[in-house]
Amino acid sequence: MASTRLSQTLCAATIFAGLAFAAGAPAFAQDAEATKSPDSVVATINGLEITERELALAEVELLEQFAQTPAEQRRAAILNALIDIKALGEIAKESGLDETPDFKARMAFTKARQLHNTYFQQEVLTKITDEDLKARYEKEVAGFPKTPEIRARHILLENEEDAKAVIETLDGGADFEELAKEKSTGPSGPQGGDLGYFGKGRMVPEFEEAAFGLEKGAYTKEPVKTQFGYHVILKEDERDAEPPAFEDVKEQVRQAVARERYFNQSKTAREKYKIEIRDEELKTKVDALRAQ
Repeated sequence: MASTRLSQTLCAATIFAGLAFAAGAPAFAQDAEATKSPDSVVATINGLEITERELALAEVELLEQFAQTPAEQRRAAILNALIDIKALGEIAKESGLDETPDFKARMAFTKARQLHNTYFQQEVLTKITDEDLKARYEKEVAGFPKTPEIRARHILLENEEDAKAVIETLDGGADFEELAKEKSTGPSGPQGGDLGYFGKGRMVPEFEEAAFGLEKGAYTKEPVKTQFGYHVILKEDERDAEPPAFEDVKEQVRQAVARERYFNQSKTAREKYKIEIRDEELKTKVDALRAQ
C-alpha cells in the first residue's frame, strides 16, 4: 500500500556507510553497580587499575559474548575476561607488539572510530527531539502522493456454475457477508470474504481490474476468473491511501533525521580540513561516492 511506500522511504535512510555505533547503548551498565563511582578501582593487575568505568564499558562490549551467562554471574565473568585481556596485553607489550607498525595503525584507527562514534552519539543522536521528528514526518506526509485504494469482499468458488449461482442468490437480496461465510472456499471466507483496504498492484490483474471498476456498493454481475478460481467481488468503499501514523514510523523517521545530520556533520568536517587522495583512480571513485 501507499503507506508502506513512506515506511520504505524512511527505512532506506538507515544506511550509514562505515558507521558502527549502538544508538541506544548506555554509557555505563544501568543496574545497582552503576551507582558506584566510575573511578572506583575494582581490581589491579601488575599495578594497572581496572575501574568501574572500564568494567562497565567491557560489559557493553562483551555483552553478546556473555549473553547466556546467568545475570548474577555475568559481572564476575566479564571481570574475569577483562583480567585475561589485561594480562595478555601486558605480555604483548613486553614482547614489543605495541611498537609494530600494524598495531599502531590498528590503534590509530580504533581511536578515530571511537571518537567518531562518541561524537555522533553526543552531538547528533542525543540532540534529536520529538519536535525534530514530527517536523520531518510532516514534511514527508506533505509530499505523500494520493493513491486510491478500495475495500472489498469476495466469494471464491471452484467453478463458474457455482459462482453464477451465488450471483443469482445475491440478486435475490442475500447478504454478501453471510453468503461468503457459507460459500467461499478462500481463506477470507470465515471473515465474510473481507479483504480490507488495498491499492493497485496488490491483487492479481484480473481481480484488480474488476474490483476497481465497480461502483461503491456494487458487486460483479459475472464471475471473475483468476488462477485461484472464480470470484464474486463486492466493492465496499474507496478512499485515498493514508500515510502511516507518526508513532508507527517514529523510529524510521529518527534514523532518517540521524542520517541527514550525520552527512551534514561529515560534510562540515571535510570542508574544515585539507584532504588529499594521492591515488587518482581511487580519488575518482571516492568523489563519485560522495556525489551520490
